[in-house]
Amino acid sequence: MSSRLRILVVGSGGREHTLVWKIAQSPRAEKIYCAPGNAGIAQQAECVDISVLDLPALADFAAQEKIDLTVAGPEAPLAAGIVDVFHERGLRIFGPTRAAAVLESSKAWSKDFFSRHDLPSGFFATFDVPAHAIAYLDTQTYPVAVKADGLAAGKGVTIAHTREEAIEAITDSLVRGVFGESGRRVVIEEFLQGQEVSMMAISDGEHLYALPASQDHKQVFDGDTGPNTGGMGCYSPVPLFPEEMYEHTLEDILKPTIAAMAAEGRPFVGCLYAGMMLTSEGPKLLEYNCRFGDPEAQVVFPTMKGDLVDLLEAAIEGDLPAAESGQNGAAVCVVMASGGYPGEYDTGKLIDGLDGLADRDDVVVFHAASKETDEGLVTAGGRVLGVTGLGDSLSDAISTAYEAVDQISFEGAHCRRDIGRRAAGGQ
Repeated sequence: MSSRLRILVVGSGGREHTLVWKIAQSPRAEKIYCAPGNAGIAQQAECVDISVLDLPALADFAAQEKIDLTVAGPEAPLAAGIVDVFHERGLRIFGPTRAAAVLESSKAWSKDFFSRHDLPSGFFATFDVPAHAIAYLDTQTYPVAVKADGLAAGKGVTIAHTREEAIEAITDSLVRGVFGESGRRVVIEEFLQGQEVSMMAISDGEHLYALPASQDHKQVFDGDTGPNTGGMGCYSPVPLFPEEMYEHTLEDILKPTIAAMAAEGRPFVGCLYAGMMLTSEGPKLLEYNCRFGDPEAQVVFPTMKGDLVDLLEAAIEGDLPAAESGQNGAAVCVVMASGGYPGEYDTGKLIDGLDGLADRDDVVVFHAASKETDEGLVTAGGRVLGVTGLGDSLSDAISTAYEAVDQISFEGAHCRRDIGRRAAGGQ
């Protein structure tokens, strides 16, 4: 694995910018493309105007440009079978096949999988008939989690504190069709008490290379209030997830998962991302994702040790090193979002203040939704920027991140002001 590589990253968000940023640090990266990319990504990669779901066009581009390694960023192309399409063309790509990506693309399937293989999780029931789902509510104590079965960009989950809230969530999914095809079934789950933690590991189908743990902040407002979003910020390391718990999770949850997927004829090659609740009974699975997290990547990649390109290629070749990445310092990512997000929001707002941060080695601004125009850099989505501060400790990283946030502005911008503070207070 000494040759230099031409690499294609598929996607256009903060995760993909972080992937490009980390890949660009490898001496093995000869040329990086990103499809379709964004204005921030364009500073480090050549952006190509191909949709993440135009799988034939992506494969054609990879073949024409002699791409040595493609990395599929978001969940949608993985669920649609981008890896299968590339494999049929003899193209090398990092990510799970469509059959393995069902671990994320169907919550009902994954919960059944947890049950079949005795993986720790909460109890659940699955419904596609509204009346049956509502009748089941009468047997429950509250709160409960009501989840759209399919992919919903992190927004298909409702923590219902009353029967009325649960009925509203069921009606949104099964009757009003708020989540389209993704919401034609709902999973009603036990609400697990505790704090959530994320752990990602690169898999070659048999072995795992574990990455540093992180904690996302899903709800839009300080104090974990308001509706769920795609993630408003993240930090790593996680003090409440000590080394012995990390090792237990790796050995007793993640590794058995990879073995079970292989046993079921769905070998998992890619990033296995465990979203867990740290309960009084130990870590329990909330869900698996089949790609790097967003914004988890924005704190894990800047602190992980090792060359990401080597690891991605080793996973594809089936010879991952039997190790864990280790970690350098701490990182805190604060998401700056458009006014109104996660509801309706305007785009096209001028972004100011980034130039003053360009030369900082303790701040990295990852673009999630930005666009270059004749007027300058403007917002192009709900989550606009992921401002990552680095430091020797969480407290240092928090201070650095918010100092940088305060130098950036765009009309309507909002962010949480408490990312990582609870954890830093316990250090």
